[in-house]
Amino acid sequence: MEKTGLPLKQEVFLEAGVHIGTKIRTNDMRDYVYKRRDDGLFILDLRKSADRLMAAAKMMSRYKPEEVTIVASRVYSSNPASKFASLTGVNLVKGRFVPGTMTNLNCKSFMEPKIMFVCDPKGEREAIVESAKNGVPVIALCDTDNETRFIDLVIPINNKGKRSLALIFYILARELMLAQGKIKSYDEFTQDIGYFEQMAVEEEKKAAVEEVAAQPQEAAAAEPPSEEKKG
Repeated sequence: MEKTGLPLKQEVFLEAGVHIGTKIRTNDMRDYVYKRRDDGLFILDLRKSADRLMAAAKMMSRYKPEEVTIVASRVYSSNPASKFASLTGVNLVKGRFVPGTMTNLNCKSFMEPKIMFVCDPKGEREAIVESAKNGVPVIALCDTDNETRFIDLVIPINNKGKRSLALIFYILARELMLAQGKIKSYDEFTQDIGYFEQMAVEEEKKAAVEEVAAQPQEAAAAEPPSEEKKG
């Protein structure tokens, strides 16, 4: 750990935009916000982000890889999550989380994870709700515009940025592999952040389409309540 308390140099986090939130801040995410910039974007507290990230790695390390499930519905999260899964052996659900996956024995994708990790609480709400029904703890990457109901461990980060997500899964993979005994030190972790960020051509195209489709929704999003503008 760096003297700052961060698992990597602060500049690395800043360059990846891990701290850059949205123009909306929910009451649930109030305690994780450091300030609001002049352009209206809320900035997350990096120290809290790092603390929760390390806590998440420690929490997942208590379970067998096959007991852990990652849900990544968007390309920018499913790409680094796939690489994380291949390195650590955890399960991965890419794309839409089918209703009944954890509650319907007849569902083709039925599973009984012991712990759930979601990358987007909005798009992966079904996974969170079904986990709650089954008493399965949930770890979630939460941006400033997310709600945290049924989430046991919030990791406050920019969960939309390609670079930010790559950095998060880089750190998680390194920590979990160390806990699993697959590597004995950070020096033995040969993958770099670029490895988690690199995407296949078809994935790049899909991500571009998703980004364009999301723009109208973000533009139509309501401004934060007047109470939030005081910050």
